[in-house]
Amino acid sequence: MTPSGNGYDIYDLYDLGEFDQKGSRSTKWGSKAELQSLASSARNLGIGIYWDAVLNHKAGADYTERFPAVKVDPKDRSVEISAVKEIEGWVGFSFPGRDSLHSPMKYSWHHFSGVDWDEARKKNAIYKVASKRWSDDVAHEKGNYDYLMFADLDYSNLEVQKDVLRWGEWIGSQLPLRGMRLDASKHYSADFQKKFVNHVRATVGPQLSFVAEYWSGDVRVLTHYLQNMDHQLSLFDAPLVGRFSRFSRTGGADLRKIFNDTLVENKPAHAITLVMNHDTQPGQSLEAPIASFFTPLAYALILLRDKGQPCIFYGDLYGIRRGVKNPMTPSCGRKLPVLARARKLYAYGEQCDYFDQANCIGFVRYGNLHHPSGLACIMSNAGASQKRMYVGRSHAKEQWTDILGWHPRTVIIDKKGYGIFPVYEMQVSVWVNSAAEGRESLRESFEEGIYED
Repeated sequence: MTPSGNGYDIYDLYDLGEFDQKGSRSTKWGSKAELQSLASSARNLGIGIYWDAVLNHKAGADYTERFPAVKVDPKDRSVEISAVKEIEGWVGFSFPGRDSLHSPMKYSWHHFSGVDWDEARKKNAIYKVASKRWSDDVAHEKGNYDYLMFADLDYSNLEVQKDVLRWGEWIGSQLPLRGMRLDASKHYSADFQKKFVNHVRATVGPQLSFVAEYWSGDVRVLTHYLQNMDHQLSLFDAPLVGRFSRFSRTGGADLRKIFNDTLVENKPAHAITLVMNHDTQPGQSLEAPIASFFTPLAYALILLRDKGQPCIFYGDLYGIRRGVKNPMTPSCGRKLPVLARARKLYAYGEQCDYFDQANCIGFVRYGNLHHPSGLACIMSNAGASQKRMYVGRSHAKEQWTDILGWHPRTVIIDKKGYGIFPVYEMQVSVWVNSAAEGRESLRESFEEGIYED
């Protein structure tokens, strides 16, 4: 909505930095032409672009309207706590800068189910439009978690559905998208989300991927949502993020149980694994602090294993220095780029787990025909340790070293295909044949100086 906004205060879905609206033509990130140029360059480099679709609400209305509403209990939105009264809400969207280009739709109070501000009384509360019901197919937190913020879109309204479905088709014609992230998916109709996903795939392309940001620490809630969505998308593994945070701050936590009750354990084909994101970083609403020693262990667990689709946090890779109260430096002792490259080079083939000690676990990837090197990973959240692990007879007599450079030993693979792999206390080591293809690329410097003028 505002030139400095990050996009979650969404005003006009159809304005990508093209129209003079709300005090600016460009968004915080630039103009539509610059966005299209960026997307084209990314495609030429083989980088896929995902659109962060904010479809739950609208903000920055052009004018107010009066309509009947009731207050609801903020702790249980299913409970009305006032009589019906007329309020004045910011719900009129005419998009004067765009007029009817791209879409003729104008929004009024009929298209929303609730707001959080009565302009007439200058009062903040959660107001439900009196003639409306909250969506049933949303999260059950706070009684009913349909309402999140701003003017809440009513997806039982067919005009709203039609306009947002039109937008999904339109955005796919404007940018070469690889997929979409559905923001705040637990706050609006899952039935509509399913319709939206199917429509966009039918009109833009069946290859589009979708990931929903349904933040819940209860894996049962996530699997239920996936069932409602006919398993047509993936989800961020919020339970895994919570376990990483708790395990990192619990002395002697049993690493053998690190994946218990996570999405990657229950629905691996639909799990986006992660360690941290913009909502869980320090100072944010869903802050999930993780001890610094544990961050490389966590990244090894999502990047090098055979289940889940890993997502690296920008702040862990580059650090975050500007415009934040809690600056971050690149995590993992600046070894995260090495772990990411190791995934591309060596994390292939069958996997064998050595989850046989509470505070020291390991696993082996055996490689495949086109990537035969394989790897052995060992980690400890307590004292120094070692494990005898089988990497394959084909590797006999090879010399394996830690690609992270954190352990100086050289491991000689014996004639039976076993090696004894060590790890220092509260560390992770990733062992690969010192002569493996691509080892030299792991020593290349990573350009992280993006904050330098």
